[in-house]
Amino acid sequence: MMNARFALGASVRVVRNVRDDGTYPGAQRGELLVRRGSIGYVRDVGSFLQDQIIYSVDFPVVGRIVGCREQELIDARDPWVESRFEARDRVTPNRTLAIGGQVVVEPGQPGEVLYVLRDPTRGPLYHVRFPGRTLQVPEHALTALSDAAEPVS
Repeated sequence: MMNARFALGASVRVVRNVRDDGTYPGAQRGELLVRRGSIGYVRDVGSFLQDQIIYSVDFPVVGRIVGCREQELIDARDPWVESRFEARDRVTPNRTLAIGGQVVVEPGQPGEVLYVLRDPTRGPLYHVRFPGRTLQVPEHALTALSDAAEPVS
């Protein structure tokens, strides 16, 4: 079996919102089960498709035990940087983005957050996919994009 990063009883923090994928009893598909930043305790460790470690994590504040992939967890003692956006959120820059003085993305152009970097000194940074390119963008340069906007390609 693969080596688990967290032991039974370890205190962990979930780094993204966990929603029901249709497997949580009594919840509706898409329903928020645990909010990002919540702390829980590892109750069991298993695997999925022989290549992913899955932890059963007890989140006592919300009264739920939820399955989490290893990449969704950090040690609860690690610094936590709250973020406004998370993976799959649709955003647009609130200012012109340029590389080497050349404008590459204008305000209003749609983008999708691919990954959140939680830097304790610089704050949250995001890998955002804009049409034709992916950029690392600081949180202060982004605004939420309404669902009515065109899809990102």
